[in-house]
Amino acid sequence: MNKILIIQTASIGDVILTTPLIENLHKQFPNSKIDFLLKNGNQSLFKDHPYLNEVIIWYKSEKKYKNLFNLLSYIRKNKYDLVVNVQRFFSSGILTAFSGAKIKIGFKKNPLSFLFSKSKKHELKENIHEIDRNLSLISDWVKSPERYVRLYPSVQDKDFVSQYTDKNFITISPASLWFTKQFPKERWIEFLKSLSGDITVYLLGGKSDVELCEEIIERSSFQNAVNLSGKLELLQSASLMSSAQMNYVNDSAPTHLASSVNAPVTTIFCSTVPEFGFGPLSEVSFIVECHEKLDCRPCGIHGYKTCPEKHFKCGYNINTDELVENLNYGKIFSERS
Repeated sequence: MNKILIIQTASIGDVILTTPLIENLHKQFPNSKIDFLLKNGNQSLFKDHPYLNEVIIWYKSEKKYKNLFNLLSYIRKNKYDLVVNVQRFFSSGILTAFSGAKIKIGFKKNPLSFLFSKSKKHELKENIHEIDRNLSLISDWVKSPERYVRLYPSVQDKDFVSQYTDKNFITISPASLWFTKQFPKERWIEFLKSLSGDITVYLLGGKSDVELCEEIIERSSFQNAVNLSGKLELLQSASLMSSAQMNYVNDSAPTHLASSVNAPVTTIFCSTVPEFGFGPLSEVSFIVECHEKLDCRPCGIHGYKTCPEKHFKCGYNINTDELVENLNYGKIFSERS
């Protein structure tokens, strides 16, 4: 294999869960040039990545299909030996099926998979992690894959966040794209109120999360809380997470961002369940969820903008004492390491 292309044009978390393909393909074919195609906005994840030759960007927001076919032309000129398509939508199927690559691999759920060289099943079987589903795509070449996600914050990223790491701290990433995946802000406030004042709390997120994080800080009256949402790049956030005593996240991208640097993490599952296969992969990781048996849970794979049952018990009935308990485990781990 001289030239390999990996395609994943979905969200940040999905891109991170594709990184085991990069690691294992590089290990199997160390002299191959590996390219990665993703949507605009996610490319900073792979800044200075040691195993990627080129990051190819699809600008989807403007002139989506014109840019798509420009990409196809570019891909065909590159004459790849192997295209691995992790995405299951029609547009990525076009890029794969007509790539001109010698071997084209993807999931059967892709509408154009019948034009691929080979396709694999993508099934949400209980306790099968998404990285294992992704790794099945390269099972013809990698028989015993290494099972981890990995990103590479630079020295500059680590230097930038060093201003925040000279004290004991935790991070909280309170937001999610989906309401029913998001631990209620009232419960985040309750959690902050239960913390001792000798620890610093950094709230992380994008620019759209600034207001939420500010409200949580103000209503909790926690003196040592700092709103860093919108102020850090993705790899800077990952670097900060790697030094935290514990990182508290929803079932969303920050889970995988923490896992990518093996940072201690507590993932809160509200409407979704760990059995879907999107749980944390860090060496020190915890899952917190509602213990009450709810007939409505899980209500979907990806979550909803509102609770279909109007009560959101799967979020409100989670005991914040478990979050505090996990903080103590994180402290023990940090002292040992």
